[in-house]
Amino acid sequence: MKKQIGHFLAPKVRLIIENLPDELLEKTEEIRLRHSRPLIIFWAGGESYLSEKGPVPTPREAYLTDGEDLEKTLDLLSNYSLYAYEEELRQGYLTIPGGHRVGLAGRAVLEGGRIKVLRDISSLNFRVARQVKGVGEKVLAFIFDRRMGRIMHSLIISPPQGGKTTLLRDLARLISEGTGILGQAGKKVGIVDERSEIAGCYQGIPQLDVGFRTDVLDACPKAEGVMLMLRSLSPQVIITDEIGRGEDVNAIEEAIHAGVSVIASAHGSSLEEICQRPILGGLLLKNYFERLIFLSNSRGPGTLEMIIEGERGLPLYSSRQGGE
Repeated sequence: MKKQIGHFLAPKVRLIIENLPDELLEKTEEIRLRHSRPLIIFWAGGESYLSEKGPVPTPREAYLTDGEDLEKTLDLLSNYSLYAYEEELRQGYLTIPGGHRVGLAGRAVLEGGRIKVLRDISSLNFRVARQVKGVGEKVLAFIFDRRMGRIMHSLIISPPQGGKTTLLRDLARLISEGTGILGQAGKKVGIVDERSEIAGCYQGIPQLDVGFRTDVLDACPKAEGVMLMLRSLSPQVIITDEIGRGEDVNAIEEAIHAGVSVIASAHGSSLEEICQRPILGGLLLKNYFERLIFLSNSRGPGTLEMIIEGERGLPLYSSRQGGE
């Protein structure tokens, strides 16, 4: 991580990050650069203000990121051709080697009521991509129908930064490669990765391990991507994240009707909250999802709280009681 991300940081910021203790870097989730604001790193449950001498206890002592730092960092991210990245700027993020994603904030230029591009970038958020292999094994045991040899339609639910993407990524890897849990060869997996988070593609190539039977549509809108997968890539399982729009739901219904297993995710903290949303609630009422998987941050991102049988609402696993 140090070398991959450090290469794209302005020299003064790079030096500060590279001089941090390894144990601090290993748990870092975000590096935040904001114009005229303290340089901060975040991890699960904590943050550190950074100075040229290392972590400091107060923001007053921290290094203040300036316009030159932001400009130099943007030059490095765009290879000195920011205009060539207008589509990425419109989306609000760039992906760099290693699958790390850089979120951007600044002045939005509108066209027809929609964001055309971001200008005057004043904030950068380096989100560190980390592969956590094995986190999907427990869940896979609950979503694999051994009798039919198929993956059940599943919806993963958690608050933001609750571990949904990490779980989706590992499930893709496990299902694609085949494991002892499956007891058979892996399946063809299609990932529709609208925000380049699951596979962390850089120039179209996955930077994170999502399995060798996996095809990835990077930066592709979910609804269009699902339909493209169905038409041309013959997946047995489609994986996508953060569904919620009407067109997303329609595409998922098409995939299910075509006999393709679907694993998706949605923001939420409870079944009640999800059911109150018109689009997602309507999808759940149709009982398409056979498994509902709830994650939380109670013991760190990705804490498995509960797995529910979709049609009857029966609990199959609870962190308080264990599984079946």
